[in-house]
Amino acid sequence: MSSSSAPPAPPQPAQQSNANSMHLSPLPPTVFTLPQTAQLEALYTIIRDKETNRGDFLFYSDRIIRLLVEEGLNHLPVVPRTVKTPTGNTYEGVGFVGKICGVSILRAGEAMEVGLREVCRSVRIGKILIQRDEETAQPKLFFSKLPSDIAERYVLLLDPMLATGGSAMKAVEVLLEAGVAEERIIFINLISSPEGLTAFAERFPKLKVIAGWIDEGLNEKAYIVPGLGDFGERRYCE
Repeated sequence: MSSSSAPPAPPQPAQQSNANSMHLSPLPPTVFTLPQTAQLEALYTIIRDKETNRGDFLFYSDRIIRLLVEEGLNHLPVVPRTVKTPTGNTYEGVGFVGKICGVSILRAGEAMEVGLREVCRSVRIGKILIQRDEETAQPKLFFSKLPSDIAERYVLLLDPMLATGGSAMKAVEVLLEAGVAEERIIFINLISSPEGLTAFAERFPKLKVIAGWIDEGLNEKAYIVPGLGDFGERRYCE
């Protein structure tokens, strides 16, 4: 090797992305996003890649879902709680207030139930099926099964993709009709469009949203871009 040959430059540390603030700024006051670290962006890069196989899609999307659920739990109210440690000392901590449950918007929302169960043991989960009415083109409720005491619980509403926001808004209406207070609902999703997120937050100003990533927008077919395709198809189909 020539003595004049320079060694290859070392890789540079990844820079934190500002994609969320770039696509929707300022964020509505009830919308919260995950810190856009290099690790998180790497996870999203994997699940967005059309060449990613189903096994890897499952594994890495589950990692993101767990982060989202953990962040959702950070927004639940707590009260002071004192405990005694094995050393005989006391510790001034906090404890959660009230009971929680999850509600998934079928079918893609079911994919988020595993992440919720991994974080919250024996959590109760309800389901809502909403589809587009072919005559009116509006979201229509086809099925719902909710815990009988859901009005007394804090609800984590689960759906990975928020495009126009129609299905999510209809699901919230179902929860409100079941007696759940708007401020007791936390909507958790992986990818949002700025249009859908803005409409959703304006419609329900007391409801908190935990979004993993805010994308560029919607195309002419109302698909999120760059997006990741049909989450349910990639999750459940070979």
